[in-house]
Amino acid sequence: MKKLLLAILLLTATAPQAAEHEMEHMHSHKGHVHDTMVDGQTLSVDAERFDNFVNAVPSDQIVVISVQGMVCDFCARGIEKTFDKDNTVTKIDVDLASGKVLLAYSQAVKIDRTVIEKNILNNGLNATAIQVIGK
Repeated sequence: MKKLLLAILLLTATAPQAAEHEMEHMHSHKGHVHDTMVDGQTLSVDAERFDNFVNAVPSDQIVVISVQGMVCDFCARGIEKTFDKDNTVTKIDVDLASGKVLLAYSQAVKIDRTVIEKNILNNGLNATAIQVIGK
């Protein structure tokens, strides 16, 4: 019985601290683009990295590419170089850790998914999903 009371006291004593710690690390993402559905799927991206990318090109269309097989820096740099040659791309971000590529295009550009897929394939990788934001 003493052990049970001690356990209850310990739990109740640490519960407010845990809740306070959790509240410190929570913040609202309401209104952020990375919380939206695109092409029937929720964006699965590093929220902070995505927000920084989008904020740098606020009027551009954003393409999020999920890439299968991107496992090393050499793969990531190859994709970066390929899209850097495309003068319609205004900004590029390759996230090796998440397997995502972010591309920005002006609103005037008609985005061609087959060209994007081909560019990824030419680097020996596969684009498993392409999501366009801001058509």
